Amino acid sequence: MSSTESGYSRKNPFPAKLSVNRKLTGEGSNKDTRHFEICLEGSGLGYEVGDSLGVFPANNPALVELVLKELGFTGEEPVTTADGAPASMREALTKSFILTEPSKQLLQAVAERDSSGAFLANLFLPEEKTALENFLWGRDVLDVLQEFTAARFTPEEFVKVLRKLQPRLYSIASSQRAVGESVHLTIAVVRYTVEHSKREREGVCSSYLAERLNEGSVPVFVHTAKHFRVPENPDAPVIMVGPGTGIAPFRAFLQERQATGAKGPNWVFFGEQKSSTDYLYQDEFEAAASSGILTKLTTAFSRDQAEKIYVQHRMLEHGAELFDWLQKGGYFYVCGDAKNMAKDVDAALHTIAEQHGNMTPELAKEYVDGLKKEKRYRKDVY
Repeated sequence: MSSTESGYSRKNPFPAKLSVNRKLTGEGSNKDTRHFEICLEGSGLGYEVGDSLGVFPANNPALVELVLKELGFTGEEPVTTADGAPASMREALTKSFILTEPSKQLLQAVAERDSSGAFLANLFLPEEKTALENFLWGRDVLDVLQEFTAARFTPEEFVKVLRKLQPRLYSIASSQRAVGESVHLTIAVVRYTVEHSKREREGVCSSYLAERLNEGSVPVFVHTAKHFRVPENPDAPVIMVGPGTGIAPFRAFLQERQATGAKGPNWVFFGEQKSSTDYLYQDEFEAAASSGILTKLTTAFSRDQAEKIYVQHRMLEHGAELFDWLQKGGYFYVCGDAKNMAKDVDAALHTIAEQHGNMTPELAKEYVDGLKKEKRYRKDVY
């Protein structure tokens, strides 16, 4: 059943229970990447591999209390949420508004209320775009309140200058044919420090799932991604490039291909920092390779040797075979970081077409564009 048929949607999320929260990265890893399983029992929600799960997070209560203290509020003051509903100040700051990034409206309001913050108004001039980015980097709402203490607000004035807290979309890491009324996610918990503060910063949703969702429910909905499906032809070869948490949908693809008895070969490229601590789902992928569901498994661990090796380097090393798979009607998928990885993988694909298809750069571009037109080159990048 689709989300619309079940009655649960982005506007009416299902209050699901988190049933599994398991750390995937090992001792000594630079990352905290986790496997989550969320129970959909009783929701009627259905999903296809390639879809994402929308998760509505809540802000860290400790940050909410610090903001209330800075403002001189008790937290019991009545205010209006971003959706126009009545709530206490504490509840609104926890569930309705963004606290990790100051809004333009907040900075403008501070500039009007605190003379030492007058310069903030100029940051919104088009030529000050870089200066604004530099000012905002690593700063949250509490930082701004602590830096410009003369800026005072009534409770309603304050919530009016905050932006609405939005759900996060995560690539689904399971096939419903394999896991039933459950949905799996692969998420790196975001934590970092900034120079101007001793407070550790964290990703709102990743830390919420990893640390703060004990007995409560998590509001979720299914976000359909029709552009990122397994091939309709079960015999088509599938090449999947998913470094880091980008591996999530490909774990789902393999479960789906196995459950449907698809005969086409499957090739996974996985990359991370160290094989000893960051090889996500190692046992599962090696078992799939042993059983033959996974025809080829190619890994790239960037810090296991002196020179950094990434998935695009492995693609080039296996270029002749990769091109052969494409020539046989293969589908090419990539999931993960849009800023760097996806561009590097795309460039490698063009190079492979040039080297192994004896093409000029112009013809290679035509070839890759052709894959996109035929919907055989599919991306889920963020």
